[in-house]
Amino acid sequence: MSATEKSALSRRWDTRRVLMAVLGLQLGMALFLAGRDVIGAVPQLVWPSPQPQLTTPVAPGDQTRRYAPRDTPLREMPDRPWRNTGDMPQRLSFERVDDVLHLTGAIEVGDAARFAEALTRESGLTAVQLSSPGGSVHDALEIGRSLRAAGLDTVMAAQDVCFSACPYILASGVARHVDHDAAVGVHQHYFGQSTVLPAFLAVEDIQRGQGEVMTYLDAMGVDTLVMQHALATPPDEIYVLLREELLDYRLATEVID
Repeated sequence: MSATEKSALSRRWDTRRVLMAVLGLQLGMALFLAGRDVIGAVPQLVWPSPQPQLTTPVAPGDQTRRYAPRDTPLREMPDRPWRNTGDMPQRLSFERVDDVLHLTGAIEVGDAARFAEALTRESGLTAVQLSSPGGSVHDALEIGRSLRAAGLDTVMAAQDVCFSACPYILASGVARHVDHDAAVGVHQHYFGQSTVLPAFLAVEDIQRGQGEVMTYLDAMGVDTLVMQHALATPPDEIYVLLREELLDYRLATEVID
């Protein structure tokens, strides 16, 4: 092998070592950031939220409650079959009563398409009644857009709950009637396909999702400042909006006594 060939081979090996070093540094940084995210999440896993249960009445300045979408106690109501969010349907159920379509249960991926199909089957509807612990943000937004396009109102009766992604459906009603004894709450939620992505990998999805939500709320005539409460409330808690907030943010057009 000539001196020139040896020199070229040496340069290639030097370049490869540099690339490997850069790759190793990037991998190390990724592992460090991922480990930091996991360590940061440990306190929430070991020590759950210290907030009171959802069944504890809220008051101004005391509106945050412990929350698990599949395991949150609800206040008992004689004519309601569920006493816990886990008792509710695991995906939205659609039941028509007179001219009102009742949407009950968790919002799962694919429920927006099911709702669109339900609208094509049902004629003469005037409103949608909601009771849901939340779920898929994307599907909630799509349901809301379909609901507004159909010119329907949204309704919540006494003891109905609308948490997490559900308020986006509530926001889509042409008129939004909420009983004073219903509960509407917001918190942080995930926008990507995975709910276990480290924060440094999920930032792009989060920013895109928040932008879409704020654009959607503005189009529905809701004050986007309601999102300040969502962004400040961790996923294992829920911020329950007071009557005055529902009206001030225009999430409700009427609170019924």
